Amino acid sequence: MFNDNWIHELTKLEEQGKPCVMVTVLEDKGSVPRDAGTKMLITRDNLIATIGGGHLEHLATKMAREMLLIGDKHLKVERFNLGARLGQCCGGMATLSFEPIGQQQNHLVLLGAGHVAKALIHIVSTLPFKVTWIDERAHEFPEQLPTGVTKLVSDDPVAEIKNMPANSYYLVMTHNHQLDFDLAKAILKRNDSTYFGMIGSETKRKKFDFRLTERGFDQQTIERMTCPIGIAAIKGKHPAEIAVSVTGELIAHYQGIELEQKRPNSKTSTDILQTVKDSESS
Repeated sequence: MFNDNWIHELTKLEEQGKPCVMVTVLEDKGSVPRDAGTKMLITRDNLIATIGGGHLEHLATKMAREMLLIGDKHLKVERFNLGARLGQCCGGMATLSFEPIGQQQNHLVLLGAGHVAKALIHIVSTLPFKVTWIDERAHEFPEQLPTGVTKLVSDDPVAEIKNMPANSYYLVMTHNHQLDFDLAKAILKRNDSTYFGMIGSETKRKKFDFRLTERGFDQQTIERMTCPIGIAAIKGKHPAEIAVSVTGELIAHYQGIELEQKRPNSKTSTDILQTVKDSESS
């Protein structure tokens, strides 16, 4: 027995903050399971109401969940030949719309408005992110900002960290090495980031690991920081190439995909100290 009271169930989903895709039969020709106007709701783990079951509903469910997975916010319309395409005995034609509702958005705090950040902002703004973009230098921001991006000019970016929403994503790519370190301390002290990435080399990572250890951060907390950032297979140094690489890592993170490691296995604080001493003496 199915629940066709989709309006009531949609209200419940919205109250719970759960995104879904509403699938509607826009047009029916010939023999189809259900008439035009029939709706169903598809979440990541549940189906509410039905458009008739069978291969059509199975394929619609798969398509809707792919949209939820990648954070697709665009209305889609698809036409299905139930005989030739889906092998259903009724053999009619059905046109379905796929409408994302309440698509969950992550909050991204982008710190720094340099060349890579400028290239990155146009990509991440098309993904399920609300972005707070922070820098001390007002002149570095472009005149036109993409939809969903909030500019924050601050004389003290470190102090802004305490005002950010819980479970935010953080990307640190400022023009100042010491500012990067101070931001790292502030973000790690919060201990509630969903993702924290910092642009930099393996040498920078080793030095920051040692300095953080010296200031009382334990290894488990330090490992919450990802540095270097980006997909390991992409080696380019052009800002746009780096931006695509970093965006790929963000997408993999919110989709739950494990990427190839970019750095060696975790080291103890003694190992880190020796590495830093070796690098400084070379």
